[in-house]
Amino acid sequence: MPPAPTKIELETARPGEALYETVSRTILRAVEDGVYVPGERMPTTEQVSRALSVSLVTTHRALHNLVTEGVLERIRGKGTFVVENHEAKRPHLMVGVLSHAESSMGDHYHGRILDGMRQAAFEHRVNLVLIDYREMSLSDAAGYVLINPVASELDDVVANMADGTPLVVVGAHPHRDDVPAISTDNRALAAAAIDHLYKLGHRRIGFVGGGAQLGDSRDRLSGFVSACDALNMTRRQCPVLDVPGYRLTSDEKIKLTQMLKTHDVTAVFAGGYYLALDVYEAASTVGLEVPDGLTVVGVDDPSSASRLHPPLTTFRQPLLHMGFAAIAAIRRAHQHPDDPIPSESMQAELLIRRSSGTPRR
Repeated sequence: MPPAPTKIELETARPGEALYETVSRTILRAVEDGVYVPGERMPTTEQVSRALSVSLVTTHRALHNLVTEGVLERIRGKGTFVVENHEAKRPHLMVGVLSHAESSMGDHYHGRILDGMRQAAFEHRVNLVLIDYREMSLSDAAGYVLINPVASELDDVVANMADGTPLVVVGAHPHRDDVPAISTDNRALAAAAIDHLYKLGHRRIGFVGGGAQLGDSRDRLSGFVSACDALNMTRRQCPVLDVPGYRLTSDEKIKLTQMLKTHDVTAVFAGGYYLALDVYEAASTVGLEVPDGLTVVGVDDPSSASRLHPPLTTFRQPLLHMGFAAIAAIRRAHQHPDDPIPSESMQAELLIRRSSGTPRR
């Protein structure tokens, strides 16, 4: 008879984690803590299922994962056993991480996503390799994660990688339906920004952002336009400065100051953190104080956002969770190649600070 299971408690589920993955992690933690020791016969699937209060199907899939990873071993007619020296025998996957050419991997946005990826890589025994999208020679990669790719770069990756290789876009919804994405709901984010500003009394709201090549920027612009249309606000009331990058050029800064002066906007929704800094600068250039003369709402919340003068009202994206979920999805696709990777939209949190105010001009 197999041993009765020692009392173990189900771990707290991680964002984007399926229940069977939580069960796998719980059993793995029990092995690492010595609850189940190398060479010992595991309790039956039914006993583990009852101990964790989950279904037999979920438990069976969780145990199968651990067999695949080399933690457990099934011996016909005898049962399931903890593998001796299983840490050395657990396979490592190699996952390629790509970002578009102009991105800075050291900024807040990419840094938080990469932190989430590193946490998942440690837990799921994945080796992360940063690679240039133009050098798709990493044939040993078990999958690829693309951080907010430019449309043409994503097309290049799809064209050059081997058929059946798992691919996930993180940070934005891509322009093609055959690639899954784990991202903030950027259209909803933009709509929430306009709702916040409209409730404060603003009826002339500008947008700075866009960039048709980047999915997150494209969706924020689309969400902004749709939200203005839903409130019956005209294009004159909702002017757009459509820019391709995450910072304004000298010419674009001039266009922004012209928007502030000629459209009499009382609020600006900036589609990125650095764009919000550019709006602060433009407001100062034309003699508008934030928020008395101009309300500003941005996206992303690095530590400096709360230290600006005044502190910035902004949206905090679940960047850490997106990065973690992307690597977990690649790992899951490797274990279950017949299961498609589902796309996932996460919600951003609006942090209201002193850059928000009622219109006074």
